[in-house]
Amino acid sequence: MPPQNPLTLEWIDQAEGDFATARRELRVRIAPNHDAVCFHAQQSAEKYMKALLQEAVIPFGRTHNLVGLLALLVPHMPAWEDLRRELQVLSAYAVMVRYPGGHSDKAMAREAFRACSLVRDRARADLDLGKEPPSGRG
Repeated sequence: MPPQNPLTLEWIDQAEGDFATARRELRVRIAPNHDAVCFHAQQSAEKYMKALLQEAVIPFGRTHNLVGLLALLVPHMPAWEDLRRELQVLSAYAVMVRYPGGHSDKAMAREAFRACSLVRDRARADLDLGKEPPSGRG
């Protein structure tokens, strides 16, 4: 059964918004913002993980460290360990691309979006949400 907890649903909605932004920006042909793709991919993965933790009533605090969130999740959902590499890649984008000195390129944006898609697919399956939301978000 899909989540009913209002806060879990809010995390999911936020995660979908970030996923949609990353996907949209990745498709831009003229002056794409690869940093935005990487950042929103990281944010989507983070929010999906927080939705899972929220639904499982596992406290997680304020963090952007996806590997830290993974450590909280794995005891309850061991299959998530398979996504460690993707989460390590995405964790770097929480801060790196938001400040001077850290930039991404098209290859990095594609890798971030691929990693985010894998995380999103696993989270949606574990939350019993199906592959795609019925109308845009959540």
